[in-house]
Amino acid sequence: MGNIAIRAQNLAKEYQIGMGPGAEYGTLRDQLAGAFSAPLRALRRRNQIKQAPKRPSTHWALNDISFEIGMGEIVGIIGRNGAGKSTLLKLLSRITEPTRGKAEIYGRVASLLEVGTGFHPELTGRENTFLNGAILGMSRVEIARKFDEIVAFAGIEKFIDTPVKFYSSGMYLRLAFAVAAHLEPEILIVDEVLAVGDTGFQKKCISKMEDVGQQGRTVLFVSHSMPTITRLCERAILLDDGRVVADGPAHKIANTYLNSGVGVASVREWRDPAQAPGGDIARLRTMRVLTEEGEPVEAVDIRHPIKIEMQFDVTQPGYILLPHHMLANEEGLHICNLHDLDPEWRKRPRPVGQYTSTVYIPGNLFAEGTIYVSSSLITLAPDIVQFDVPDVVAFQVVEKSVGDTARGDWTGTMPGIVRPLLPWTTTFEPYL
Repeated sequence: MGNIAIRAQNLAKEYQIGMGPGAEYGTLRDQLAGAFSAPLRALRRRNQIKQAPKRPSTHWALNDISFEIGMGEIVGIIGRNGAGKSTLLKLLSRITEPTRGKAEIYGRVASLLEVGTGFHPELTGRENTFLNGAILGMSRVEIARKFDEIVAFAGIEKFIDTPVKFYSSGMYLRLAFAVAAHLEPEILIVDEVLAVGDTGFQKKCISKMEDVGQQGRTVLFVSHSMPTITRLCERAILLDDGRVVADGPAHKIANTYLNSGVGVASVREWRDPAQAPGGDIARLRTMRVLTEEGEPVEAVDIRHPIKIEMQFDVTQPGYILLPHHMLANEEGLHICNLHDLDPEWRKRPRPVGQYTSTVYIPGNLFAEGTIYVSSSLITLAPDIVQFDVPDVVAFQVVEKSVGDTARGDWTGTMPGIVRPLLPWTTTFEPYL
């Protein structure tokens, strides 16, 4: 076993969809209704052309998933809707059984898969807390020792003796997460819990999951928020169509996921000039996002500077050219325009040749997330577009909870499209 917390070997789960006639099953009410309608169905069948019965079709929600997760790892599971993320967590939580393969779990598991699971609605918050602890194998004394901390974390002191069926979804969620995180499981499995809570609750959840990992326990976390994944997790697993398509450092896997649907990367090159975007005067040859040292980069630390490099050919002399970029975030919001203001070539006609136009972008400027670069080049006087390529390259800005960025000690959501690190001063005058 070694230091392995979770081992999945050729894990697969098949579901039947579109089951044929006679294959259904239902409630007593359904069966009684079916009995009364049987004569009518028989008459209808006699008046119709006899057809072959439909065979049930199947869907592989997971197909030969294999991976290992070590003790103390915080691992993100990402992928599109329907990729198999929730099915995987249900298999690992023993909620459902695999069709084939196996999952080995070494340690007590606490799961928070969706609001409404794990608690008995007729029991109070207090009773459900002790019940969940007992299910995890903890003694009543152990649960009592953690009880006040759990209630304080959830912030529902006034309602702890109220049946949870009267809780709002937010109250239910806060208590469910508090119980799952505080009752000291070796493995914590969380499915998109942060999507429901408010900013203050999100901050507490992230901090708590970081604490769980630092204590040597394992966290498996599903989220659609790539900034949260890259901030919380060192490693991520990308699922697509029920299979593992990538597994590695969280920022790289998040970048792969975000760019997988639009076909962009941090480097684009056109080797054949005839296929390159361009007009009669200039053609684009290469676009690159680079580190300060000149290495291609897909994910950059929010504190580090980068360069965006445009290489283009000028095929007719005598024109004033303006290279420029438009930057947008993953939500399509326009961040800024960058115009080439190099004094060497500003307002000066350019001779035939190959040019490399580079803009230098400082660190601590953009907010975390994926940034798409659309690049253009026009002639001035007259204004003629030579090329205009939307989303030609992209890069991801990654921020870690290190405390020396504009985020500081805040771990919750930080909206906005820029995140500059600005100087602050504080004056203090004591009361006399």
